[in-house]
Amino acid sequence: MNKPVFKTTSKRSTPPGQTLSLGTGESVFEEGEIGTEMYIINEGRVEILKRVQGEERQLAVLEKGDFFGEMALLEDLPRSAAARTLTEVKLVTINGSTFDQMLRANPEIAVRMMRKLSRRLRETDQQLQAALGKPEAIGLLEIPSPQPAGESAVGPQRFFHELSGSEFLLAEGPESLIGRRDPVTGIHPDIDLGPVDGQRSTSRRHAKVLRKGERFFVVEEIGTMNGTYLNGSRIETGTPVEIRHGDELRFGVVNLRFLCE
Repeated sequence: MNKPVFKTTSKRSTPPGQTLSLGTGESVFEEGEIGTEMYIINEGRVEILKRVQGEERQLAVLEKGDFFGEMALLEDLPRSAAARTLTEVKLVTINGSTFDQMLRANPEIAVRMMRKLSRRLRETDQQLQAALGKPEAIGLLEIPSPQPAGESAVGPQRFFHELSGSEFLLAEGPESLIGRRDPVTGIHPDIDLGPVDGQRSTSRRHAKVLRKGERFFVVEEIGTMNGTYLNGSRIETGTPVEIRHGDELRFGVVNLRFLCE
């Protein structure tokens, strides 16, 4: 039986913690390579590609603050996909010896990584159920396209951003996720503050608004870096706090007013 032949380690290797600069259309690494580093995007955009039935398919487009290549670092296995630059990029290289320091300095990275792995496990379980013909798995493999923030929302409950004049409507269901779009984990918040958060101060999953009858509560998500404030006071992570019409909330550096009348 022939053993699989893996490609050699990428020549894009650079000392850990230092910045790797690449031009548009360059390969960061190829599918099948042996990898010992992961990367964090400091500037620019990178696409993740995988070859399926002989054709290269785009899995995700990543931007500043996103990370990739962590599976090869964690599992010591060949790269399961390729990474290519869409623009000029600057990447921070992380190897095993600096990984622990990175997690201590930025716990949000660890939380996002766990969510990414959790999503992969859930999708694998759904595929297994579908393969076994379980009725509850029917339709689960087709993930609907995310809707822009507020498009599926109804009712007057909303956040108002005074500086831009933007309004963000709460989702129709019992909870609304607030944050920024995260192509790494596949999370698309109901209220995407990315367009009004030029400093990227809000976490990808920053907080939730819970709807309980006629009352509303805000709860900060685990791993949030820059805090959530209600009328100037920092709220405790994981503890729901009631919000009322006219309250001022701050997610990172983004100030919003809650309106429900």
